[in-house]
Amino acid sequence: MGRIMVEIPIPQHWKEVWNTWDLRGVIILSLSLQTFLIFIAPLRKRFKSNWIIVPLWSAYLLADWAANFAVGLISNSQGSPDDNSGKKQRIPVENEDLLAFWAPFLLVHLGGPDTITAFAMEDNELWLRHMLGLFFQCLAAVYVFIQSLPRNRLWIPTMLMFITGIIKYAERTRALYLASADRFKDSLLTEADPGPNYAKLMDEYVSKKEAKLPTRIELIPEPDRAAKSANKAKKGNLTELEVIQYGYQFYEKFRGLVVDMIFSRKERNQSRDFFLNRTATDAFKVVEVELNFIYDVLFTKLPVVYGKIGAIGRLFSFATICSAIVLFIFKSKSNFKEADVTITYGLLFGALVLDSSALLMLLFSDWTIISLQKSPDVEPNDKSLKTKILTLLTEGTLQVTKRDNHATKSNRWSLQFKTRRWSQTISAYNLIYYCLNPRPKLWESIFDKVGLSWFLDGLFYVDNNEFSPYLKNFIFEELKSKSELADDLETAKEISSARGDWVLRVEEGWSGLFKHVTEVDYDQSIILWHLVTEICYNKDCDEGSNDKRKIAKDLSDYMLYLLIMQPSMMSAVAGIGQIRFRDTCAEAKRFFAEKLGAEASDDKHTVQGGQGARFDNKTVCKELLKVSTDVDPVTLKGDRSKSLLFDSCKLAKELEKMEMKGEGEQKMDKWLIISKLWVELLCYAASHSRANMQAAQVSRGGELITIVWLLMTHFGLGDQFQISEGQSRAKLIVGK
Repeated sequence: MGRIMVEIPIPQHWKEVWNTWDLRGVIILSLSLQTFLIFIAPLRKRFKSNWIIVPLWSAYLLADWAANFAVGLISNSQGSPDDNSGKKQRIPVENEDLLAFWAPFLLVHLGGPDTITAFAMEDNELWLRHMLGLFFQCLAAVYVFIQSLPRNRLWIPTMLMFITGIIKYAERTRALYLASADRFKDSLLTEADPGPNYAKLMDEYVSKKEAKLPTRIELIPEPDRAAKSANKAKKGNLTELEVIQYGYQFYEKFRGLVVDMIFSRKERNQSRDFFLNRTATDAFKVVEVELNFIYDVLFTKLPVVYGKIGAIGRLFSFATICSAIVLFIFKSKSNFKEADVTITYGLLFGALVLDSSALLMLLFSDWTIISLQKSPDVEPNDKSLKTKILTLLTEGTLQVTKRDNHATKSNRWSLQFKTRRWSQTISAYNLIYYCLNPRPKLWESIFDKVGLSWFLDGLFYVDNNEFSPYLKNFIFEELKSKSELADDLETAKEISSARGDWVLRVEEGWSGLFKHVTEVDYDQSIILWHLVTEICYNKDCDEGSNDKRKIAKDLSDYMLYLLIMQPSMMSAVAGIGQIRFRDTCAEAKRFFAEKLGAEASDDKHTVQGGQGARFDNKTVCKELLKVSTDVDPVTLKGDRSKSLLFDSCKLAKELEKMEMKGEGEQKMDKWLIISKLWVELLCYAASHSRANMQAAQVSRGGELITIVWLLMTHFGLGDQFQISEGQSRAKLIVGK
């Protein structure tokens, strides 16, 4: 049987509209996407929201497609209108001079804005594909340009923009290449060191021995200039300029963490001594600056444009754009369509605005501050121009904040937004709330099949809580106290590998909890203690405010968020956390449904399914405590179910009993123990997570676990340090 061809009738008018505006529409779309990317991309390191990440991801993917598609349309439009082959040919677009002029702009767009070269770290590994794309897109642009000759009246500005397009595309390709894992690691390697000339030294040694001269070989340690510099570090509070300078210094020393490099004991001691003398506020600021430098290197063009060659390329491209604008303004446009002329002006001035914006962003970045004064040891001259510029760049917004004590809430938020370097929030995911507010089963099954459940869970079940100063100080003091105990690397490794047992060893009276942290898997600890924290939190919510109770609650919800919603970050320690979470949720939903049914039967005015009115976290937690746990839940469950619902109820009751035993001076505070235990669980996850996954978080608003990971390294906690004492040189000594 022959094929039946169905032709959809499309009015000729619409076909003509499409043939006329398809290219123009894609050109406008490409310029709009570039504008969106350059201004919105920097927000992703300050906001942790899907409402920013998803549009940015869509624009990032669509920008390359739009530019490539437009180049193809321009190339296709070069067909001959006099083709008599009998086949229907696409009507060629008029104004071939302008079409050839538009092609280089698409190369500029393919080069992308300075503020984003890669959306994720995996994009950096595709640098070779971008290099091949550069070659073929240049060929396409050259083909379009040659086809317009010899009657092209815009060949000079076209050539200028063609050079600019190649520079932009090459900058992006090189930025991707430098940020790729292998190249990034290679760039951190020092020059090959063959060590002392062993053969020559031994020849001299033997000859001296044969001459019966008293001879010995002595190892002389190299002077540690970095340590001397570190000893001069200012003590006390840091200025904003010093925060950036120290942040850059630690970035240069510890950027190898991203590729799992090992550091010397001297580097550990220098970093540890510095952070032990800092306040929590200054320490977090330095780490945030350090992470921002890592973000710039991995996800933007700054490593390429920062420097002499980059500055020359940027000035040259800016000059060519200005020259092209001037040439086009004074060129006769009598044969060009008005709409095409308007689009061309939009491309020209759009390129100028984007280039100017990128230049201003670079001038007001931390890289400019470092280029003016890299070392914090240099005493500033208050009368010099450089000092005034540095003051303007670092202290300007802060001085406004101090002067304007009566600023409105929106103004204070604006100033805080300009100075913050990450989202300053921690995500919260609560198991009880998730079980009390399930989606309808029909919709849930549909979302599971299309892969949207995880995304919708992030929208409806994840909250972003403020990272409070009290929580910041608490985490810092815990890390500081552990660092003070870790004088040697063995102790440091032992502390960083603890996941609750170190706290129970230090604090007296809580040894009965050892089996609940040492004899269970890490993922089991998170779910178990999350439920314990939630039950105790809601039980004590009527006793007034308690900062440590709030800390425990925030960290509890955050760690469950990491375990369930960020499995890639917790892959090294997650175990079967997803299975335990699902089984626990299933048992919780069944328990809540049974309690709801009982309430509904007792109260005629209560409608079945109305748990929103009668059941909240506080109510169900009190119901859970009413369940008898005289028999160990593990005895009844066996290995069939991994649910931890009633295990947590039993543990919560044990905590209450242990707290009540202490009286007077021996009074025990369960919230102090729970909050410290959560900090230790957080530190364990941070020190055992993959470094590349930590680095990836800086492009998604930042995560607290990433800051803790870097802060632990600076405190000397972890296994990133080697035991060797450093370099030395051999010297042959004659005589006694």
